[in-house]
Amino acid sequence: MTEPVIGDLADDRRGVDEWATYDEFAAGIDTYRLPQVSLAGRRLELALEDGSRLALDFEDDATVRWSATGSIGADSLSDPYDAVAVRSDVYFLNLPLTSREREAVTIVWSEATNRAIVTHSHIDAEKVEGEPQVKQDFFAAELAGAQASGEVPGESRDLIGMRNIYRYSPQHLYEHVYMSTERYAWQNLQGVQRGHGDMDLSTVWKLDDGLYLFCFREFRISVASVWLHDLGYNLKTTGIFLGINGEGESEHSRAGGHIYPLGTIRYPDVQPV
Repeated sequence: MTEPVIGDLADDRRGVDEWATYDEFAAGIDTYRLPQVSLAGRRLELALEDGSRLALDFEDDATVRWSATGSIGADSLSDPYDAVAVRSDVYFLNLPLTSREREAVTIVWSEATNRAIVTHSHIDAEKVEGEPQVKQDFFAAELAGAQASGEVPGESRDLIGMRNIYRYSPQHLYEHVYMSTERYAWQNLQGVQRGHGDMDLSTVWKLDDGLYLFCFREFRISVASVWLHDLGYNLKTTGIFLGINGEGESEHSRAGGHIYPLGTIRYPDVQPV
């Protein structure tokens, strides 16, 4: 495992209105990401909770042919893919779609429980004041033809009150505080966003013990992300971004790194939403 390196902590703060674009802050944010794996020759078929199906045939190390019914709706498309073995039996798979602009399909699944979560990220045509431009839909799923066990994946309150630091590269260090089932707060401690932070919309689903899908949708910058936090012994996170870059075009990025828990607070009576 690559050890994190503490980089130069020179004061590189930007002014209040000098926000970095998505492609600026995402550059190099995959430095400490787990390595990619090949799914060549494999077939993955999922039955989604809404009754739709998603089928993927991995043609080689980088290309997948896939189809889907329901709201994702696709008829034998060919796209690139990126896969990571988060654990020996748990996978993070992203399709940064080229067959359809401004969309990504991300799947996390466990071959121990045969359960999965499918996230469909898509960029609205126009930015509307007061809401994120990148939207996300979530679906619990099962591996077709396999016996599922354990709890059905769904929204989780387990991260509420948790405060973590995330080291993605020698130049990327962020702090997250999970406020409720709907929002999280972040600040950049090191990097091109140093001195900036916000409270954005977020979603947390539990896949299995210690494994949490965490997604956020930013208000100020047109970007959203999908992460699988391994809060077990590994303390690693694997993720992707979809957003609008400085040139006004849609862009996909990989991300990942180390998790450093700072602590968790518990509310004594009234709980966050």
